[in-house]
Formats: sequence, structure tokens, C-alpha cells
Amino acid sequence: MELDTYDQALLDGEYGESRQKMMEILLALGRIYDAERFIPVKSVQVSGASFKTIGEAGLEWLASIDAKAVVPAFLNPIGMPRTGWEELGISESFAKKQFEVNAAYTRLGIRPTCTCTPYYFSIVERGDHLAWSESSAVSYANSVLGARTNREGGPSALAAALTGKTPEYGLHIVRNRLPQIEFRLDDPMAAKHWTTAEYGALGMVAGAIAENRIPLFIDLRPNRDMLKSLGAAMAASGAVALYHVNEITPETRFPFFRQHVTKDEREVVTIGVADVMNMFADMEVSAVAVGCPHLSKEEVVRAAELLVGKKTMMPFYVFIARELMESCTDEIAAIEKSGAKVVPDTCMVVSPFMDHTGCVMTNSGKAFSYLPEICGVTSRMGTLEECVRVGCGA
Repeated sequence: MELDTYDQALLDGEYGESRQKMMEILLALGRIYDAERFIPVKSVQVSGASFKTIGEAGLEWLASIDAKAVVPAFLNPIGMPRTGWEELGISESFAKKQFEVNAAYTRLGIRPTCTCTPYYFSIVERGDHLAWSESSAVSYANSVLGARTNREGGPSALAAALTGKTPEYGLHIVRNRLPQIEFRLDDPMAAKHWTTAEYGALGMVAGAIAENRIPLFIDLRPNRDMLKSLGAAMAASGAVALYHVNEITPETRFPFFRQHVTKDEREVVTIGVADVMNMFADMEVSAVAVGCPHLSKEEVVRAAELLVGKKTMMPFYVFIARELMESCTDEIAAIEKSGAKVVPDTCMVVSPFMDHTGCVMTNSGKAFSYLPEICGVTSRMGTLEECVRVGCGA
């Protein structure tokens, strides 16, 4: 790989042993993927923030690092809310370890945003090179914002934060961002009435087919919350880090994209609306959880509207970023008046309080996929409206 003066100085240990080791991680990664050089990144999102997922080994590794981030860096959801964790049944032993993880990342200069939606709080522009790690955030940054990032692992993302560099390969290169599989619905008009939940269900079906290929969707008109749900689900059921929706996502409107899309050959798959709707099976539930990825302000407003004047009849969790709470105080008050619990900093997948809670109803395709595997629960898909109806015993 071609190294500039700064790259070589990092590798020579001139910026300390920790940064030297981080650069060695990035160099090994670059060689694996035949990268020709390193490029600077505008921001980094670091995963591996919950003690549930990284354990003692990860905590020990973090404690061994002696350096600070040199670019804006944000932390993924942790294993519990930073306040009020006792109310959720989190053990003191887990909380103690989680606070140690938080302190370790803060010491390294990673901003404790504790959210999977950092794009709501940081400026990301089309063409920016990033090193983000959370699968749904990677999908949103690449697809909806037109930024460029591979799906980083926790160590490589942290290495990018401490050096400001990442190898130039994969989705950092424009020619690698063209669609490789095309999806159409057998009844495109049906999607006109879809919510984020149906788009999450579509993502579950499409991601399993696409695997790690880049999809192009035709004849859909989703808004940004729907795009978020679609991408998050495809990243969970497959390994999709970038997708395009014709005439909606930014890169589909540029000449380079149009020139290649019209002449490139790719597999075309028609997805039946019935296959999407089959994701919505009826079953008895014991809890409701929404906000995977964390809810946008518009989604919080909608949840509050639906819950006003109602009372929940089972545990009902609403996951959002703590930074969003300050701009939604009235809506949060309305949600909590119904008996639902607003939970910041964590998510239904990485927190132990969701483990073994029976059957959980969610409007998230991503959560629908991960909850059984990671939390040992059964999951049921429903729209936000259905989640409120079931959660309130109607």
C-alpha cells in the first residue's frame, strides 16, 4: 500500500504505541482487500459498546489503549440507559461493568451519543468518507445520505477514530457502488399505503435474497423513515451495506449512475406483496418494543399521537437517542403517561433486560430478525398502529 508521511509516522510509532497498533490493524485490513492507499475520514461510529456483547475481553482491550480520537467519533448503543437502569431490572454487577465500558470509550475521546442513528446529530454530506460500524447506520449513510463507508468492525472503527484514516476499498470507491441486483414488486401500487413496518418486512425478504449484493429498487416512493427501516432490515437479514431506490436515493440521480445502470446486466427479482405481508403473523405477545433503529423525531411524534388517552396493558418500550429527548419533551410526557417506557442510550437487542421476555411485538424488521437470535425471544411484526393497539389490549 502507498503510505504518506503521516501514515508512515503512525506505523513507525512516532504518535505512540497505541496508534501504531491501530495503524497495523488498518494496514492488515487494507492488504486483505487490496487497497492501494489510506484516505482520511470525516467521522467514525464505534460499535461494541454494550458489555453484553464485548464482555471482559473487550473491556480489557479498551483499557490497554492509550490514545484519543483525532476525528469526531460517536458511540453505538450501550447495554442499558445511563440513568434509570434499576427500573428495568438491570443488575448492579452488569451496570458496574457497563459504566466501565462507557468510561473507557470516553477516555479515548469517543462521544457517548449511545445511538444507532448518529446521522440525526452530525452533519454528513454526499461523498464524505466515513468509518461507521453499526449495520443500519452504515446502510443509511451510504444509501440515503450518499456518504461512503464500509461496514467496519469494532476494532477497525476504533482504529480509524484514533488515526483519522481508513483503507480505500469497497464502498469508498465509486465503481463499487453500482447495483448488482434489481428488485420489483408484483403490485407496486400496494406500497403506496405502506408504513415503515411494511418496508422493514420488504427489507427482510430482499436482504435474504441479495445477501451482500447492492440492490436497486424500482417503483417505490418511501420517505426517509421508510428508507431507514428498509436498509436496517436488509443489513440484518442479509449483509446489505448500500442500496438504491430509483429516483429517490441520491446516487440514482447522477449521470455516472444512470449511464452504467442502463447498460449493466444484473439479476431482476420480482417480490410478491403476499411474501412481504406473510411476515405479519398473528400471535400472542408479552411485550412491545419500537425504535430499532432509534426513532426519529417524526416517529416519536406519531407514537405520542397514537398513545394519547390510552393505557398500556403490558411492557411497552420506546427506544430513542438521549439527544433527541430534549426536543420532544411534550411527546415523551404523553408516551410515558400511557404507561409506555421511553428508553434512551440502549436498544432492545443489545440490552440484557429484553432477554427471555416471551414474545415481543415490534415494527422493526431488524429487531424481528435479531431478537430471537440474540435475546432468546419470539418476535412478531406489526405496524406502529398495531403495536399500540396490541400493547393497550385493544
